[in-house]
Amino acid sequence: MEIVLKGIVSGLVLALLIGPVFFSIIQTSIERGFVSGVLVAIGVSVSDAFYIFLAYMGLSQIFSNGDNQRYMAYLGGVILFAFGAYYLFVKSRRVLDFKSVNIKSTSPLRLITKGFIINGLSPMVLIFWLGTVSVATGEFGYTTTVQVITFFGAIVTTVFITDIIKAKLADKLRTVMTPRLVRIMNLVLGVVMLIFGGRLLLYADNLIMH
Repeated sequence: MEIVLKGIVSGLVLALLIGPVFFSIIQTSIERGFVSGVLVAIGVSVSDAFYIFLAYMGLSQIFSNGDNQRYMAYLGGVILFAFGAYYLFVKSRRVLDFKSVNIKSTSPLRLITKGFIINGLSPMVLIFWLGTVSVATGEFGYTTTVQVITFFGAIVTTVFITDIIKAKLADKLRTVMTPRLVRIMNLVLGVVMLIFGGRLLLYADNLIMH
């Protein structure tokens, strides 16, 4: 039980962090409904599980290399910039009838991939999980497979549940949203993506200088 509680607390801390994933889940849920927001959240959880696996299995040394981190940061920055530009200059100009039940569908795989990519773009996600794995196996002494799966399973499950709650609350906002507010929301999401993309590119430049 102690392992689960520590995992839940760690998951709640992670869930409180506001970044592009948070805005993506909110935006998707408002525009396309609760289920679509949950699909994005599934992609985020799969991405987290993938990085946890890399960190625990020791494969993360490939990504901890300075050159590889720099390339990953550049790639992530460019892709986030592309997402940001799309929402800022294209998506914000579209008028979407989000109150209609006949919203143009998006494939589940595409929404899951969206969550996976946006969450997995930043090297800081892997660094976070590297640190968490170190604390779990070192300070907490979770060395057995059952302990590790229980601890990290509790973290990922907690984050996923909070993401579902975010999606549900955002879905409820659809009844009061107007096209103007949707445009503003897409503009905000675009700016957020551009900011995080810029931070990744600066992070890559700092890796070169060091």
